[in-house]
Parts: sequence; C-alpha cells; structure tokens
Amino acid sequence: MTTLHYDTYTEARAHLKDLLDAAERGQTATLRRDAVRAAVVDAERLRNFLATVTPSRAEVVSEDDGWSVFIPGLPVAADGADFNTAINEMIDALREYAEDWQDHLLDAPNHRDNWGLVQLIALSDDDELRRWLTGQAA
Repeated sequence: MTTLHYDTYTEARAHLKDLLDAAERGQTATLRRDAVRAAVVDAERLRNFLATVTPSRAEVVSEDDGWSVFIPGLPVAADGADFNTAINEMIDALREYAEDWQDHLLDAPNHRDNWGLVQLIALSDDDELRRWLTGQAA
C-alpha cells in the first residue's frame, strides 16, 4: 500500500481527488500545512474503527418509574419511561455533549481526551449510536 503525502496545502489542493481516492481505498493520505500534518481518511472507516476501540461502557438501570442510562466518567445521562425511550434520550444527550465539546469543551482539561468519542458521535447516525450504546455490532 502506497502512502500519499503532500508537503503543502497548495499541492494537496491541486491533488484533492488523489487524496480522496487514497482515503477511500484505505491508504494513508496526509498533507502538511505549516507545522501541522493532517490525515485524510474515509469517514465510515474511521467511524467503524472508533466504534471498535471505544466501547460505550453505558450503564442502563431499571428503576421503579423507568430506565436510566449513563456513561461513567462523562457528564451525560438520560432517563425514559422504557428502555428504548431512555436510549433515544441518551442519543440526544450525546449529540448535545458533542456540540458543546466542539463549541467550548475541546480545550478543557477534563474533556479534551474525549476527542475520539466526539468524532464517533458526529460520524454516526442514530441507529449506529443505538447499536454502540447497547453493545451490538459496530
């Protein structure tokens, strides 16, 4: 497998199709802008990888009046009258957390390491997040 790299933004822009084609094939595709090297990756491949290496660790608790879902270590929780409602509420809560992270939490010391989780949330549709939360196939 060949690595594709462009040392300048201008060079990468001139070869954008090649970068995107390489990413789609799963090849390493990078570009440099000043001192920063960026990778171009296929979003579905990245989502599948993140879902595999980032277990949800979601805990679901049945209570007298419904269900609660939370992920230890994250400021995210949800409740619902039934299991499916609680999971749907958790999906909404995760999306809100990802928006907050993008907006202002990404540099907070106690949130910056959640980059992978935020990418997983952003790259997943609701059904994919539901399967991830409930431990089903990524």
